Amino acid sequence: MTFKTIIEPFRIKTVEPIRHTTRAEREAALAVAGYNLFLLRAEDVLIDLLTDSGTGAMSSAQWAGMMQGDESYAGARSFYRFEAAVQEITGLKHVIPTHQGRAAERILFGTAVNAGDIVPNNTHFDTTRANIEARGAVALDIPCDECRHPQLEAPFKGNIDLAALERVLAENPGKVPLAMITVTNNSGGGQPVSLANIRAASAICRRHSVPFYLDACRFAENSWFIKLREEGYADKTPLAIAQEMFSYVDGCTMSAKKDGMANIGGFLALNDDSLARGCKNLLILTEGFPTYGGLAGYDLEAIAVGLKEALDEDYLRYRIRSVAYLGDICQANGIPHVRPTGGHALYLDAKALLPHIPWNEYPAWALSLVLYLEGGVRSVPIDSVMFGRQPDGSEKPAALELLRLAFPRRVYTQSHVDYLAEVLVLAKQLAPRIRGVKIVEEPPVLRHFTSRFAPVAGQLVVGE
Repeated sequence: MTFKTIIEPFRIKTVEPIRHTTRAEREAALAVAGYNLFLLRAEDVLIDLLTDSGTGAMSSAQWAGMMQGDESYAGARSFYRFEAAVQEITGLKHVIPTHQGRAAERILFGTAVNAGDIVPNNTHFDTTRANIEARGAVALDIPCDECRHPQLEAPFKGNIDLAALERVLAENPGKVPLAMITVTNNSGGGQPVSLANIRAASAICRRHSVPFYLDACRFAENSWFIKLREEGYADKTPLAIAQEMFSYVDGCTMSAKKDGMANIGGFLALNDDSLARGCKNLLILTEGFPTYGGLAGYDLEAIAVGLKEALDEDYLRYRIRSVAYLGDICQANGIPHVRPTGGHALYLDAKALLPHIPWNEYPAWALSLVLYLEGGVRSVPIDSVMFGRQPDGSEKPAALELLRLAFPRRVYTQSHVDYLAEVLVLAKQLAPRIRGVKIVEEPPVLRHFTSRFAPVAGQLVVGE
């Protein structure tokens, strides 16, 4: 018999209280935060799905490992355990620790990318794009066509457009210092990338002598989707699949705050000796010595354990199924979302749910505020606030107006998900009455983190 109930493949040993607030309290909190959920106090949030980055619960094995942390400035044994764990999975020669993924991006692009260069990717995420554009280069998104259709059911909607990649490399010789694929494709709905696509992209890059990298922060989840959906991999372990993924690349950036199962940390791994020397020099300037890279020894220990735990089949089955369970409820209630569901998050299709709100009144942002106002749920828009402003200062709509509900690892139970489903059903009922927002204050880069907003109608839900 197959049982339907999803149970967490762990027992809870330590708990952290969360605080219920009233709707009036949440309304006041939104006003103080300038209608930006990033600027809320965490204690005013009931279910926090802002990000899965660094927000997970660590295991007893990770905490035990942290007690063995070697805090030596240079040559700490904790670094060598960390290095061995990364090399077992990636097979890459040089492992450079950083305090998180965006630091790995900044060091790689700061060493390899120059003004006027082009860096293609299936879809760059926000910090990746910002670090490339800070160099005066072009962060070029070339996702597969299926990625542009949220309601379309396709197994690997995170794939890169191979024909477009071939064209970009052929038409820009000497201007593409590296190409990337993000696994899973976060900005495209958390959708996985097939091994066939990674293999083919690698072959294209090699023909044009262009280094090929992965943004690998959710490599374990991508490996699990390959196991479930790609022919020939059902009997492979997630570790074996991950090792094959990395065998096609010249390097990777990694936020260990995702599939490293840690609260802080990341790394840059690569094979090129000369590039590694340049990256380590920049690391020393801004992060720390190459055997700690801005991390404490206990952080390195936690990541070394967490990288392996992220590949556990029981954990991956539970994690992916939990998100799919919420997707099933959305589907049954006519709540538009990216299909099939991704690994780390459910992505609501705000454009489809709120067609009356124009893109420049930010429907996904407005929806995120309503979820908080009505249910205390914090989420993050992947939308025209995040991606609408162009390097020349102009504005254009993002390809998709999505609201991401990212699940911290090993934090919430199925009852939390059931509560979340009730909040989403209520938002669907309120949808015709939801109104948009306008930006009243914004910084020059990565504006979604600190911009302040106001409802265009004076309130988020009209007709109350």
